Amino acid sequence: MTISTDTTDSTGGSPAAAVDNMTEFAGTDLHDLCDAAEAAITAGGGFGWLTVPPRQVMEAYWKGVLLVPERELFVARLDRTIGGSAQLQRAPRNNEAQALSGNLTTSFMAPWARGHGLARMLVLAVEVAARAAGLRVLNLDVRESQDAAIKLYESLGYQLWGRHPHYAHIDEHWVTGLYYFKDLRAHDAAGAGPESG
Repeated sequence: MTISTDTTDSTGGSPAAAVDNMTEFAGTDLHDLCDAAEAAITAGGGFGWLTVPPRQVMEAYWKGVLLVPERELFVARLDRTIGGSAQLQRAPRNNEAQALSGNLTTSFMAPWARGHGLARMLVLAVEVAARAAGLRVLNLDVRESQDAAIKLYESLGYQLWGRHPHYAHIDEHWVTGLYYFKDLRAHDAAGAGPESG
């Protein structure tokens, strides 16, 4: 299901951008998603991986994501080719205390797909799905070194609440992690819902 689309102009000068809520893989989707993830990992913007895993490991990971009831996978497309993704993770059913909050997680964009507004579209699509699921708060975490992602999240109203100095270990050094949250209801009440965000 397509969440949002930015179609090409009549001259074909701008690539078509769209975000889909992925419930099954069709055509070259799995191949494209693995390619995009590998490009992001190689560029240092992977979602936990520091080196590209074997293709069968990557494929198994993405297939597994679609099987987890508490996860929704969103993919960003540029001219129909997947260039990035993000996930909405809800609490398991036995965790009633956190049933109203979720996590925006495993977000990445391949270098070739950046600069077209796809990352922003992904975040907004996750927010729409979170609201539809009755969630009131979205949480996320990000490496302190990921400047573009931090600027995007802050521009969309995410509030920094914590720092973890030993968040990730990369190239023999610790990288600080930043923790953010967004109160979806308060943000909507302030007139900054998904359309105006």
